[in-house]
Amino acid sequence: MIMSIIISIPWVKELGDYVTIPVALLLITGIAYIPGYLNAFMVVSLLFDKQPGFNTLHPAEPVSILIACWNEEKGIVSTLQQIAKQDYAGEIRIIVIDNNSTDRTALVANQLGDELGLNIKVLFEKKPGKNFALNQALRNVETKYLITLDADTLLHTQAVRRLVARMESAPQEVCAVAGAVLVRNSRENWLARIQEWDYFLGIASIKRLQGLYQGTLVAQGAYSLYQTEVVKEAGGWPDAIGEDIVLTWSFLEKNYKVYFEPTAIAFTDVPTNFRHFVRQRSRWARGMIEALKRVKPWQQPRIFTRYLTGSNLVMPYLDFVYTFVWIPGLFLSFFGFYWIAGPQTLFVLPLALLTNYVLYRYQKGVFQELNLGIRKNRKGFFLYVLCYQMIMSPVSVWGYLQEGMRLRRVWK
Repeated sequence: MIMSIIISIPWVKELGDYVTIPVALLLITGIAYIPGYLNAFMVVSLLFDKQPGFNTLHPAEPVSILIACWNEEKGIVSTLQQIAKQDYAGEIRIIVIDNNSTDRTALVANQLGDELGLNIKVLFEKKPGKNFALNQALRNVETKYLITLDADTLLHTQAVRRLVARMESAPQEVCAVAGAVLVRNSRENWLARIQEWDYFLGIASIKRLQGLYQGTLVAQGAYSLYQTEVVKEAGGWPDAIGEDIVLTWSFLEKNYKVYFEPTAIAFTDVPTNFRHFVRQRSRWARGMIEALKRVKPWQQPRIFTRYLTGSNLVMPYLDFVYTFVWIPGLFLSFFGFYWIAGPQTLFVLPLALLTNYVLYRYQKGVFQELNLGIRKNRKGFFLYVLCYQMIMSPVSVWGYLQEGMRLRRVWK
């Protein structure tokens, strides 16, 4: 970090000639210093990470799976079929919540339950919103643990077993375990190919880092396990666009711990339409802002949790600088104006490749343990390394603005 600052002194002076030294420092801090520190912290932490073993790999505790649905007549079929294939010794109870669907979601779920021999209960929730659907199901859960699962998400055959095994092997204060969500439909188009690497390297590594410090910041609603009583004590899922983020942070505020299990894998369909992608990711950005407003990082009881949640305070600043300074600066560099970006920017690429190699090595180990192969996706990888942040930062900025303007919240 100190070496990076020393190397950047000429850059600060040159940019300072145009915008003053204080402004130059403010911009370069958002472009280089903080992102560089965060990446270095993640890589160094992961190099020292050693995932704890399981006390048992064959738990038999009954578990409920909650699936909130809105027009999932087609997607629910393969989801339930994969649940039927679970290598799990305990009872699996499934609660499907139809949240104002206009198709045959409920009928298909009931029919499949009979065909596959699954223990399925179908509920109906008229209030639109995932939190209302999940809370309706929560009132019907009688098992010690519950799993939330998106209707378009397919479980690996060992997914439930490994998720419950991690919870059963964890200390008593662990109230939730986030599973690893990866991309199923990465062959559909370029957007899905890029997202495959985001889930495989970016999101999984961030969760692994947070799990190392026992403060996974999001037990995502797409696929996570919770202690039922703790969720009920928290009042269920809050009325928020990022209901899973706010709920997780409320757990951390009460001094609970949230783990991440990288070998408990599920595969989901990601948006292949750019408009849908923007809607999803801007919703995630709004969810982070909601969590920051409801649960203050400095009120978290544990130091690592304060640090991890507090790091989100700088994300809007980083995204704004990247969107309105770095991207225009990169564009200007093609015309010979090297105020922000220039030929020296290419020196960042080896560092980016090294960082992604470290992350790839960890994920490769997970796949080997599960006897899975990593699909070749070179084009998607290079687009991910070179272009993805230029898409994500503007989308996140749009999410922050939506929350600031209190625009209407949309689930899907």
